[in-house]
Amino acid sequence: MKFNAADLPDNIPVFPLPGAIVLPRAHLPLHIFEPRYLAMLDDTLKTAHRLIGMAQPLPMSPEKGLHRIGCAGRLTQFTETDDGRYMVTLTGISRFRITREAAGFAPYMRCDVNWQDFSGDLGGVEKDNFADRAQFLSLVGKYFQKAELSTDWDNLKDAEDEIVVNALSMMCPFEPEDKQALLECETLSKRRETLTTLMEIALHSGGEEKMQ
Repeated sequence: MKFNAADLPDNIPVFPLPGAIVLPRAHLPLHIFEPRYLAMLDDTLKTAHRLIGMAQPLPMSPEKGLHRIGCAGRLTQFTETDDGRYMVTLTGISRFRITREAAGFAPYMRCDVNWQDFSGDLGGVEKDNFADRAQFLSLVGKYFQKAELSTDWDNLKDAEDEIVVNALSMMCPFEPEDKQALLECETLSKRRETLTTLMEIALHSGGEEKMQ
């Protein structure tokens, strides 16, 4: 489904999950089992847009609110297990800014949101124009080796810039605040630069806390 600005609702359900972000046109798999979020999925499936917002709790005080910027994904894959759990995939549509948490009787969080600062997310695939893609992928390889991560390198080497940068931003085990910084980057090139810095810091420091 192709979205334009008029398709985006002013109020959406929000799933607060530290360390998890979705980016435009990227895919985020989720395993849903808590009753309140099962109810959220049931309600989302009844809507035409099938959008769920992903937003990270504020550091050290998740009970006090969320980061103002999140990203909405459309529910594009859905499987229910025999014991009532859901395996779903969200496909990123657009980032948003939370204006307020909406009152209501739903067991899950709903927020009023504003999309206007992120109209570019609804456009076509974003290009990065790597200065040296081979050097970047070499850094990724060193980071993955240190972090004991694996990926399909053949597909990664041939993938479009946006797929590479956004997939790495979502899957690398950075701290939640670092993930938030990646989410909020204004351009794909800026996100790649931030990603490069985070991987270099992890390599130079040893990254023990995330690479055990």
